[in-house]
Amino acid sequence: MHPFESLEIPDGAIGLHWFGQSSFAIKSSSGIMILIDPFFPHERPAHTFIHPQPPLDESTLPADWVLLTHNHGDHTCVESIARIDAGPKNTRYMGAPESAAEITHSGIPSDRVYTITAGQSLPIDDLTIHAVWSKPPGGNPGAGIKAPDIQHLGFVVALGDIRVYISGDPINNFADHEQLTEPIRSLQPQLGLLTTHPNEGEFPFFKGSAEMAVKLGLQTAVPAHYDCFVERNYDPHDWAKHFKQTACQPMIIPYNGSATYRPTRNCALQIPYS
Repeated sequence: MHPFESLEIPDGAIGLHWFGQSSFAIKSSSGIMILIDPFFPHERPAHTFIHPQPPLDESTLPADWVLLTHNHGDHTCVESIARIDAGPKNTRYMGAPESAAEITHSGIPSDRVYTITAGQSLPIDDLTIHAVWSKPPGGNPGAGIKAPDIQHLGFVVALGDIRVYISGDPINNFADHEQLTEPIRSLQPQLGLLTTHPNEGEFPFFKGSAEMAVKLGLQTAVPAHYDCFVERNYDPHDWAKHFKQTACQPMIIPYNGSATYRPTRNCALQIPYS
């Protein structure tokens, strides 16, 4: 058994575990287990990976759901998904069209694979999963941004009164796109798991990540997409400094570590970023 599975979650809270990169587990107080973009390859050459061993033996953490934001190898990893599916649960999978097609082609039974796109929601069991855009599907020709070749989604996962926003890989100037931010803001997520980087232009920089959190009305933000690849790492404390003048509280989860999250009552508090 993985230690996170035995973590007791009080009513009105959720558990979070971060495995590095953008791989998270979410656990509800009722015991629902969700994996986000699980990426645990076994081949880990030292020039590529920071950690020589994967952070998880998939058989030790049975998942009810796996959510896949987009069909890139570090977000839709068929190797990891095959090991998850060999576990004791009939895990269900939900992802962008290309991700769903990829894992179905790899052998995951189609009756347990759900295709979703932005604007769609699925209420099931004790949760509701909302899909939102991370990158504009048509790009932004006026700004010289080409349309992405695959759908890039995020999710807002509602577990009772707690709503968690999962950013996937958002466009660099995400906070400037009202058509991206408004659908998420309307779902009132309190917690955000945000991909960022200090200088890699595909994703929001640290200042833009803080602007994104404020625009969405988040109470708490957790950084993602680091502590996995040697050439794509950053110091999360440098990211956290950009939240000092915002109403959003940064939360840094240690690599392969767990945290318990409980939202505060005022989940709509927003102040301008400066």
